[in-house]
Parts: sequence; structure tokens; C-alpha cells
Amino acid sequence: MEKERFDITGMTCSACSSRVDRAVAALDGVKEVSVNLLKNSMNVSFDPAITSEKAIIAAVEKAGYGATAHHGNGISSSGGRTAADTADREKKAMATRLAVSILFTIPLFYISMGHMAGLPLPGFFLGSENALVFAFTQFLLTIPVIAVNAAYFTKGFRTLFSGAPNMDSLIAIGSGAAIVSGIIAIYRIGLALGHGDMASAYHAAMNLYFESAVMILTLITLGRYFEARAKGKTSEAISRLMALAPKTATRIRDGIETTIPAEDVVAGDILVVKAGESVPVDGVITEGYGYLDESALTGESVPAEKTAGDNVSGATVNRSGHFLMRATRVGDETTLARIVKLVDEATSSKAPIARLADRVSGVFVPAVIAIAIAATVVWLLLGYGADFALSIGISVLVISCPCALGLATPTAIMVGTGRGAASGILFKSAEAIENVQAVDTVVLDKTGTITEGKPVVTDIIVTGARDDSELLGIAASLEKLSEHPLGKAIVEEANRRRLSLSGVTGFTQTPGEGIGGIIDGKTCRAGNHRLLDPSQTGAVDDIRQMARSLADDGKTVLYFIRENTLLGMIAVADRIKPTSRQAVAGLEAMGLDVIMLTGDNARTAAAVQRQTGIRRVLAEVLPQDKEREIRSLEESGKKTVMVGDGINDAPALARARVGMAIGAGTDIAIESADVVLMKNDLTDVVTAIRLGRAVMRTIRQNLFWAFIYNIIGIPVAAGVLYSLDGLMLNPMIAAAAMSFSSVSVVANALRLRFFRPAPASPVPVSGQPQTDLAGHSSAAGIPLTQTIERKPSMKKTLQIQGMNCNHCSSAVEKALKAVPGVTAVTVDLAGKSATLEAGTAVTDESLTAAVTDAGFQVTGIR
Repeated sequence: MEKERFDITGMTCSACSSRVDRAVAALDGVKEVSVNLLKNSMNVSFDPAITSEKAIIAAVEKAGYGATAHHGNGISSSGGRTAADTADREKKAMATRLAVSILFTIPLFYISMGHMAGLPLPGFFLGSENALVFAFTQFLLTIPVIAVNAAYFTKGFRTLFSGAPNMDSLIAIGSGAAIVSGIIAIYRIGLALGHGDMASAYHAAMNLYFESAVMILTLITLGRYFEARAKGKTSEAISRLMALAPKTATRIRDGIETTIPAEDVVAGDILVVKAGESVPVDGVITEGYGYLDESALTGESVPAEKTAGDNVSGATVNRSGHFLMRATRVGDETTLARIVKLVDEATSSKAPIARLADRVSGVFVPAVIAIAIAATVVWLLLGYGADFALSIGISVLVISCPCALGLATPTAIMVGTGRGAASGILFKSAEAIENVQAVDTVVLDKTGTITEGKPVVTDIIVTGARDDSELLGIAASLEKLSEHPLGKAIVEEANRRRLSLSGVTGFTQTPGEGIGGIIDGKTCRAGNHRLLDPSQTGAVDDIRQMARSLADDGKTVLYFIRENTLLGMIAVADRIKPTSRQAVAGLEAMGLDVIMLTGDNARTAAAVQRQTGIRRVLAEVLPQDKEREIRSLEESGKKTVMVGDGINDAPALARARVGMAIGAGTDIAIESADVVLMKNDLTDVVTAIRLGRAVMRTIRQNLFWAFIYNIIGIPVAAGVLYSLDGLMLNPMIAAAAMSFSSVSVVANALRLRFFRPAPASPVPVSGQPQTDLAGHSSAAGIPLTQTIERKPSMKKTLQIQGMNCNHCSSAVEKALKAVPGVTAVTVDLAGKSATLEAGTAVTDESLTAAVTDAGFQVTGIR
């Protein structure tokens, strides 16, 4: 099966989209058709062995509309049209038509109605003897309005005669009948004046209906103008995303920097990104660092620090720093292009609830025409005049509004999807939005979803009066040789503190126990509880008590011994994300059942359960069994959301009613998911469900008002209330009401633009060390001899001479970052300075020496 998108021209209401849908769906080999009235587009899934693009286009053209195949995602494809482009062109065209219509409608309305309000008119318009001048002037003023709005008549009558009448058909019949009635009245005036029948001439002049026809066309055009403006706003999200694509890139070849168009970048190119510049394409940092503002893609407002080896995405902004990067994904493969494609596909798809409106739209216009004819005939048979009956028929035609039905769903879907994209939440389809609002059970993977996904040092506990840096230095020196994931966490913590590691000789590894080696001539060992001497008491007993408490919190404890003396222990764990507890509480507050599904052991799962407040946990579940657990929940009547980030979550993501890939996840997880959460934050699950509910609530409101408007409006226009209290709907009022109904539906959908995600506030997690502003922590109420803390820092600015190019500034930056205790460096090449953050132990002499050794001169420090 192939999936292709087509741009459709000529559609004006839901009857049009239904006609196109039926025409294409009738083709052999077509599996699925989704026509979007708002974007004038159509997605078709078809078997290329049975049918083709040409056959699909021919079917659309036979139905009375135009179609062209759409290629590209709108970023790199110059020929691709976007919804925003279409809406902008439609708005400009409607503005021109509206201006001309108003220009001629105002004098026409004044001439035809002014005398009724006592307004002055030239004498040649007054009196029975001037009836023909009065009528013919109105006819001349009507002609420009008809000409500028000729599309209503050409499209309306073409679709009417082809057997598929649409909204334009109703407008064309209604206003056309009024115009024909006015022309007949002119002939009646002429005949009456020729026979000296002044009374008949005056009566005919008072029932011209030119003002009704022109006012109908003007009010309909006014409604279409406001509708086009609103449509443009619904596509703003995609327009803003596309505008983010950088236009240029700075490429380095043979040491020479060259500015090139971003589309000319190829994978493997080395690019320079300076402070204030946008990252041109996706890639990997090879040298330097930067603080990247990723809010455009993820919605995360805090810049993320990126260093050598980190991935960066195109369209993110480097707020400070300077780095070189190697391009890995370019063109339509970049993260931005993929996001635009996801959003575009989602807004082009159709929610299941839209099928109700489609079914009604298929018979709506023919039914309205039939009602209008029947109402006209009935009032004629009841003895009322032709003018009265004609007014009833026209009112029925122009008050009916299939446009409101057709716009009810796609406007809400487009605005809601755009709001989601702005918050880093990508819905792959309209069906995903409808499904997510109906779920009652949220299943969460543990690793990488509830937790950070990688082990980190959480506690350092030492014996005696020694410093924790001493223990961490020895531990990292040993663990650097082990390559164990837990050891890697210890090494990373030592690197973060910029500790110098010692050389190790005689390295040994004992399976089931630990590792060992000689450091500074002394034997050091690291491992589990088997290292401890059972005969030791005192400090060892205290350590064991703390270790049991830490283990109960799901942490792995490693002991460190030097020459048979216990130095202390280091706890390592995959920490709970700061917002996970808040997210769980938020989901439960929405009435959802929350379940954690993990392959980890029951003890660790229980610790996570205590720390997050999750009520139900399924532990020790094998990767291949996760899908089975989801299937079991679905079969028991649950409507599930599965949230995961790994390859092993893909089957479960696909099985669940809605699959969500968190933190962008792996490629296979993204492919299997229905919703992609760009941020690594569980509160986005809450936001996604809230947004889905808001979108569906808006769709239901739109459909309700569209249906109720027509259910009430058409009978009133047909004169049902006239026999009760004399209420009759003027065709001009009916036209105004019809225009208002379409605009109101779009305006209601635009309220979704004000949707805001709930703020993510870190909630203290029971049993997990929480760092306060000073960096102090505690574990399970047990006082620690030493804890992990961030040392007090200071900021210094160095004035440096000798920097002449970006390579010079990179050399200075690298030299300063190599000074122990320096945590951040920003080099200003233009200002010949470097600003850094460092621990209080860092001296001016050490900084000056580092810069001097790099070949530059420090002229001042402040």
C-alpha cells in the first residue's frame, strides 16, 4: 500500500469534501480516503498495482473538482503548498471581493431602503412615474457585485447540474432567484407604465429583491473572509515551525569558513555554530560547547548544555558558547522536518467522530433544496403571494450551513495539534487525539520513563573524618578500569567534580565480589557486601544499617576498602525524575489508573512505587511479555495508554489504545507510538491527555452548535413560526446568520490556542536524596557523614590579548576548562575576554598560567 497526499481545489463546504471522498473511495484498490476541507487536501492509501495517481486525480476531476499530487513536507520542497499559503491566498481574494461588494451594496441598500427610514433621496428616484429609474439603477449596482462573486454561481450551478449540490449551490439558487425576481419586476414596471397602471408599477418597484440578492452575496463573502482569516490562524503552528528552518550554515573546509545555504549542507560536513546562531541541521558536537535553546522543538524553556559527543538538532539556538559539529541528518531527515511532517499528517487526517458530519453532509444540501421548494409550494398553496413564498424559499436556502458541519472537526484538530507541537507533544493523527481523551488506564515503563534512565551517584558515605573527595577519587580510579555501568556513574561524578584520578597497577576482578588494584602502593578493593569482614563491628555495623536503608530505596551500594580498612560506601541508582511524582498525582487526579510495568526486580520496583505513589506495579516482566500485559488489560475492558522509550517497549506501544514515546525515545519506539513526547518529562503525558480532552470537547461543541443551528434555523426560515406569532425571517438576516455560524465554529476552535500545559514543579520523592539550593542532601532520615554537594562557585572575567580567530578562542576555552575546579567558560572573541565559573579554590595564578601556556597573554582579571 502507498499513501499519497493530494491538493484539492474547488471545495467550499462539507458536501464538497463528501463528494470527493465518495468519488475516490469508489475506485478499486483504494483502501482509505481522508479529505480535509480546512486544508483543501486529501490523503489516500491505495494499492499501486490496482490504481494510480492519475486515476485518483481523474476521479476527483470527474466529481467537479481539481487535484494535484503533493510531494515533499513543505520545508525542502519548493512546490509544496501549505495550509497557511492556501488560507492566505483565500483571505486576500475574499478581501478584494468583500471590498467591491461593500462599495456597491451600500448605495444600493440606501436607494432601496432609504425612503422607508425617512432618508432623503433625489427626486428622480421618487414617485410611481420614476419607478423604472428606481429599479434599473438598483439593477446596475447589482451587476458588479454579481460579477465579483461569480464563483458562487459558476461552482454552485456546476455542482448542482452534476448531481452533487454544495453550499455554493444554495447561495446561487437563493441569490439567483432574487435577481431573476428583480429582473421580472423591471419588465412588470415597464409594462405597467406603458399601460398607465401606476399602482402596479409602484407595487412592482417595492418588491425588487435586488437588495436581498446583493446583501446575501455580501454577507456570505464577509463570513468567508472572517473564515479565511481564522483558517490562517489555525495553521500558524506549522507556519512557525517551517519558519524556524535556518537559511544558512557556516561550513569549515581546509580551515576556511564559508557561509552556504542550509539546504547545501551534506552529511559529514563540519559546521561552526557561534553564540546567537541557530543550528542549521542535526548533528554531533565534535569540539567546544554551547547552551542550546530547544524550546522551539521541545517546549523546554531552560537552555540545555551541550558538549563534545552530544547530539544537537537543527533550528535550536545556541544562546552562549561556540562549537564545531558534524552534520548527520540533513534536508527532510532533520528533527524539524520530521516534526513538521508529523504535524502536517495529523492535521490532514480525520478523526472517527468526523464521520457523523460526513454522513449528514452527503444528503444535507439536496435535503435543504427539497425543503426550500416544498416550503415555497406550501405557502403558495395556502394562498400567500409569490413574493412571500419566494422570500421563504430564499431564506431556507441561505440560512442552512453545511460549512459549519465541515469545519467543526478539522479546525479543532488543527489548532489542538499546533498547540501540542508548541509544547513538544506530537500527535501522529486525529484518531490519536480522539483515542487519548477516552483512555482510563496509563501504563508506565520504569527505566527512562519514570526514572532518568542511567545510574548516577546518589550518596557518598565515608567513615572517620576523611573527605568524600578522597573516597570518590580512589573509587573512580578503580572503576575507570572496570567499564561496569555502576562504575561509569562513579567516574562521571568524579569528572563532574574535576577530581584527578590516580594510576592503578595490578588490577584484578573477582566475579560476584568486586575489583581491586594498587594505588600509591596500597591495596584497594571495591565491590559488594562480601568485601566486609564479618568480625568487624562499630562503624561497619552503622554502615550496614545505612546500606540496608539505601537498598530499600532501590539503590545499589558499593563498598571501598584500603589495606583492610573500610573507607566508606557509594550508593548508585537510576534516580526518579523530579516531576514523576507530580505526573502520577496529576494522572490520578484526572481519574486514571496508573500502572508501572518493569522488568526490574520486585525490590527496586517497590522502592520506585513508594517514591512516586503509583498504586499498582507489575515487576519482573520480560520485554516480550509487556505486549501480553497490555493485551490482557485491553481484553479486560481497559482503554490503555502505554508510555515507554525503548526498543523493548515498541510491541506494547503498538498494542495499547494509545502509545506514547517519551523523550523522543528510539526510532522504533517513535514509529510504534501514536504520540511522541519530545521532552523527557512525564508531566507531558498529563498535558497530552488534557489537550486531547480539550480538543474533543471543542469538536463536540462545534458539532452540537452546527446541528442545532440548522435544526432550528431551517424550520424558522421555512415559516413554521409565522402562523403562530407572525415571525418571518428576512433573507438578509438568514444570510447573516449563516455566515455567523461558520465563523463561530472556527472561533470556538481557536480558543484552543489559549490552552496551556500544567506547570511542571518538582515534587520531593520519598526515599530519594533531594538537593536543596545549597546542594545538601539526606537519605531516608539517616544523617550522612558526607554527601554529594556542589561546591560554592565564583565568576571571573579575564582580559586576554592575542586572540584573532575562532580557533584562538577555542584554544583559550579549552585551556581554561582544563583547570581543575573550572565548571563553565564563555569566550568573547570581539571583546578579547573570557568569563568563567569556578570553585573558590581556583586561583588567578592557575588561570593565568593556563592561558599563557596556550600561547596568549592575560592583561587583567576581575
